[in-house]
Amino acid sequence: MQIWHAKLNQWYSILTSLLCLNLTHFNCSALKTEVLVIGGGPAGSYAATLLARNGFSVTLMERDVFPRYHVGESLVPSVRQFLSIVEADQIISSHGFIPKACSPGSAVKLVHTPGSRESYTDFIAEDPENGAWNVIRSEFDDILLKHSAASGVIVLEGVRVTKLHFDTERPTSADWERHSAGEKGTIRFEWLVDASGRSGIVSTQYLRNRHFNDSLRNIACWGYWAGGGVYLPGTKRHNAPWFEALTGTFSGWAWYIPLHDGTTSVGIVMSERASSAKRRAFNESRNNISSAPTSSLTEFYLDQIQFVPQVGEFLNNATLKSNIRSASDYSYSAQAYSGDHFRLVGDAPAFIDPFFSSGVHLAFTGGLAAACTIAASRDQTCSEQQARKVHDLKIGTAYTRFLVLILGIYKQIQSQNEPVLHDVDEANFDRAFSFIRPIIQGASDVGKELTEDEVQKAMDFCTNIYAPVDPDQFKIVRERIDPQLLAKDGPILLPDDISNIVGPQDEEVVNLLKRYHARRPLRELFDTHGHFSHEELDGFVISCEGGRLGLAAVKDQK
Repeated sequence: MQIWHAKLNQWYSILTSLLCLNLTHFNCSALKTEVLVIGGGPAGSYAATLLARNGFSVTLMERDVFPRYHVGESLVPSVRQFLSIVEADQIISSHGFIPKACSPGSAVKLVHTPGSRESYTDFIAEDPENGAWNVIRSEFDDILLKHSAASGVIVLEGVRVTKLHFDTERPTSADWERHSAGEKGTIRFEWLVDASGRSGIVSTQYLRNRHFNDSLRNIACWGYWAGGGVYLPGTKRHNAPWFEALTGTFSGWAWYIPLHDGTTSVGIVMSERASSAKRRAFNESRNNISSAPTSSLTEFYLDQIQFVPQVGEFLNNATLKSNIRSASDYSYSAQAYSGDHFRLVGDAPAFIDPFFSSGVHLAFTGGLAAACTIAASRDQTCSEQQARKVHDLKIGTAYTRFLVLILGIYKQIQSQNEPVLHDVDEANFDRAFSFIRPIIQGASDVGKELTEDEVQKAMDFCTNIYAPVDPDQFKIVRERIDPQLLAKDGPILLPDDISNIVGPQDEEVVNLLKRYHARRPLRELFDTHGHFSHEELDGFVISCEGGRLGLAAVKDQK
């Protein structure tokens, strides 16, 4: 069976490579298309594939020629569900990426106090089919783009969109150029999907509506190593990704992600302020003992390994095999994620932080929301204005859910409270935590905006997500408590409720229940089918049953 899968994958790659190669050299000076997608990353290729499989004529323009490098190797469990909608899950599964069904989760150590240990989140504990992968993004993204071509998308690589033309507020055409062939032209379209990544052509050049979150102004630097150690070799957690808070100033964290080519991605993320201060201090220390000029990025990166003890231990016998890369991981979001006949998806409208590996999840979320709302508008299931509102709500809600989870983790790393409500759209907090509101408010209504205190409570709640839980101890403790406290369909309990029910004297049970209930919303967050088919957005739910895209009015489902 494995040989058959490998052969099928090989034939598929050859076919889709030929499709993309032919289209790359296709003269498109007078093209017209129903949907233009700008950008061939996960958000753009996914939206394009969905739309093409639902009868749209779709043209995708990507400025690079794939495969191209991209960071972001760890995927979350929802990715498999998204891929299954476009029948790409088996293609990815058979490629050879390291599956998280073999090392079924991630290990995280946020606290370095004496006796503290890591937490472990098992991706397949609730569902054995829920495993994801660690991927080399150049390969992963290339597979998705080729799948778009195989699904009927006209894929044009090495083609850059240089300008958009609008009829009032509606984009109607785009100028493009291909330097390699000395070609230029204009393409007309009915709908636009902007998946142009952080450059965000629509939000930065036309809407100018991007807002930065000052609480997450971070700098990341990373490289690739060979011969690194393995987390818990020979156990069920063999070779799982490792995430660790920095010691000392507690200003950031590091990742250690094994890849299927034998290398390991190792990165360090710090606040911009901490990174600048530490870089200055490092340069001063070097200048005191050497006449050499200021340090290189590589020297600074290698020096920071000492602040993540377990990562340093993994790298004891490892060799750095790449140059060190750096990027400003500034968190931002657009004030709107759509407009008249256009949708923004992926990093084009919003970026949070790499901690929860939310990038591809949010890219697919945006791609599916864009495709469904465009289909609903075209089919007149609803008005274009209603479709736009659903898209905005879905992206804003998904973004903010991850934002509060991440702020909760940073709060634990930094051990301090930071005001966050002024940095984001307060209305999105309300939408984001409608499913978790009883935790932070004790009420089921969603009619008012959350207060700063309520957001802080949400962050406090989220700090329990990665608190350590010993599986063997969990089995022992659960025998001492009422099974209803662990019921999957029961209410999510507040920390105060848990203390009142159990009693403060049984600290072991209280702490276990806090961690169990903090992780329940995370499992719901990764339930793609549940979130898209059951979450009401302005009177509609997003529908992709049987591959048919659109919106369904809630009143029609009752």
